[in-house]
Amino acid sequence: MDTIIKFENVDFRYESNSEFSEPMAINGLNLEIERGDFVAVLGHNGSGKSTLAKLTNAILLPEQGKVLINGMDTADDELKYNIRQTIGMVFQNPDNQIVATIVEEDVAFGPENLGVEPQEIRKRVDDALKTVGMYDYRQHEPHKLSGGQKQRVAIAGVIAMQPECIVLDEATAMLDPRGRQEVMETIRMLNKELGMTVVFITHFMDEAVTANRVVVMDNAKVLLDGTPKEVFANTELLRSVGLDVPQVTELSQFLSKMGIDMPNNILQAEECVTAILKVLEVQGGCLL
Repeated sequence: MDTIIKFENVDFRYESNSEFSEPMAINGLNLEIERGDFVAVLGHNGSGKSTLAKLTNAILLPEQGKVLINGMDTADDELKYNIRQTIGMVFQNPDNQIVATIVEEDVAFGPENLGVEPQEIRKRVDDALKTVGMYDYRQHEPHKLSGGQKQRVAIAGVIAMQPECIVLDEATAMLDPRGRQEVMETIRMLNKELGMTVVFITHFMDEAVTANRVVVMDNAKVLLDGTPKEVFANTELLRSVGLDVPQVTELSQFLSKMGIDMPNNILQAEECVTAILKVLEVQGGCLL
């Protein structure tokens, strides 16, 4: 497999303003992310998931161990430019990433700072805005857009820099359900149609099930790592660390406890509907 991000025995601790040391934010982390993967990273507040995101493009540097991006060590100052071209970052609040007063100018900001030729910038901006479905808003003022639209503009700004991987640090946390849906559809498209590697930090279980791999962080370490079905099968373990399971999974488990024959590890609403219809068919239209 072709590894794009690799953590080798990584430790990280935030500096303390008191005489007491802060606890480890990342402790002995070993993790590899393959090119083309869509990885969701889950964890309660303080588990280390956002620290993991910031370590991927040298916003933070490990205290011990190495973070390698396409084999490039993030601790090497001379490689930071190349690393940040490889890993694009999208943060929780899109307002913190929007720097211009017109949408297309904001998307052009990154390529301009990379020294891209004006003609190429024009093409990249148009292509990026079309990719996220915001081309018709290219002359709009960003502050007049909805939260989901702003976040898609922020994603377009990253796409215009043509990274190989995009890391989103709770990029849907401040959005309403419609905005979340818009952003998730954009992210899935980037992964499936453009083959972009996606690392998606989230606390929404229903978003994590759309990834092909889920990593659960707890106490600065990886607690679980596997497919969504493998990870969400550990219901009690997840709840013991302050996490939950997707709502449809919870519903199917409830129905199973009521004596209804439901499949294990249902994650998607469509799966749940299909299973219930099958039970109704077998039982003559009655669940119980």
